[in-house]
Amino acid sequence: MSARNVLVLGAGMMSPPLLRYLLGRTPHRVVVAALEVDRALKVLADFPRGSVQRVDVTDPAAVRPLVREADVVVSLLPANLTPGIARLAIESKIPLVNTSYVSPELRELDGAARAAGVLLLAETGLDPGYDHMTAIREIQRVNMRGGVVTKLLSGAGGLPAPECNNDPWGYKFSWFPRAVILAARQPARFLRNREVVDIPGPELFDRHWPFAVEGAGVLELYPNRDATSYIEAYGLREVEGIFRGSLRYPGWCETLRAAGRMGLLDLDVIDWPEGTTYAEVAARRLPGRKGGLIERLSDLLGGKVDEGVLARFEWAGLLSDRKVPERQAAPLDVFVNRLQRLAAYRPGERDMVVLEHRLTARFPDGHTEEMSASLLAFGDPFGDSAMARTVALPAAVATRLILDGGIEATGVQIPARPELYRPILAELEELGLNLRESRVCSYPSPLA
Repeated sequence: MSARNVLVLGAGMMSPPLLRYLLGRTPHRVVVAALEVDRALKVLADFPRGSVQRVDVTDPAAVRPLVREADVVVSLLPANLTPGIARLAIESKIPLVNTSYVSPELRELDGAARAAGVLLLAETGLDPGYDHMTAIREIQRVNMRGGVVTKLLSGAGGLPAPECNNDPWGYKFSWFPRAVILAARQPARFLRNREVVDIPGPELFDRHWPFAVEGAGVLELYPNRDATSYIEAYGLREVEGIFRGSLRYPGWCETLRAAGRMGLLDLDVIDWPEGTTYAEVAARRLPGRKGGLIERLSDLLGGKVDEGVLARFEWAGLLSDRKVPERQAAPLDVFVNRLQRLAAYRPGERDMVVLEHRLTARFPDGHTEEMSASLLAFGDPFGDSAMARTVALPAAVATRLILDGGIEATGVQIPARPELYRPILAELEELGLNLRESRVCSYPSPLA
């Protein structure tokens, strides 16, 4: 196979496993384009076929000539930048792989991509990505036995490994911190007993359920975006319920619910006078001016503040007289920047990725079965995180398949087609990522 050119946009936390795969397991050349390239340079030091371009990847004029020289583009950039990169890919008739959700703006490019014969492959990471591929495989295994899946519940999350879960939030950032908190604003939809359940963004954390996973303990599950949009892609012909959720350690949902009520997830940029304290930021929406901060917070939340929620805010200094460093920023960014400084992995700590599918299947003789399959992956304390591997490797394998010429699909796609998910999953198993059968827990289900 002749060497071809891969353009990787972004050199953040997810990039090292992807770069090692492409440079270590294929003959292709790789160009990394980003402003911050320290991680990429450490990887590329061992691979002469890799190079770096310091580029403002938000500037189409700067990225266009790099796209034109590539045979495939891999974007590890934030989701809001994907449509712009996709337009450049269509213009140059170059396939694009990325790990973000298909946004309405990206979906609008489907017709143009098909007309140009270009593949825009999205949702090819962990969640979304690996979750799609493994869910479809589990569903097809039921179908091969003559059954149909009537309920599908999937949950996934990236968390500190249990022995590293040592702060009150039960969370540390293993991927882009702003994206983690922005996800807390997303509305959600799922199907229960053939009825659609819609949850507005501000009410996302009003509904959560205990969710036990072998090896990880009892977590909490809350809705993740629109599960119903995947019914057709998953081939669920007689589905009665489908739910996709995110997993966190207990307490996360109540704490983010409080943060939302306090306005800490607001996106409107505000001028913060010098000397503004975190307590003043937190108090912007609190009712009245009498009483202490805690009493007013209790009024806002409709009762006594949960002690765990209060402990998390106090630990983070969000109710303190510390001065905020931002002069002009959205409350969400003040909130994220504070958490990012505190909730980081220390040297020697490892993360954990949890994914579990729970299926209810009906068979021709009338009997039903419940089954469960899960992934539990741990990071290397002094190497790649589990999050980086499980996000980057599906995208890396998909990129190799495209370069090998085995993918004929065009337009906006997710890895739901057999020619994509079957070889990707087969190679991921060789790389150590594989679901195992697990015990179905007895906690209440959002699909009950």
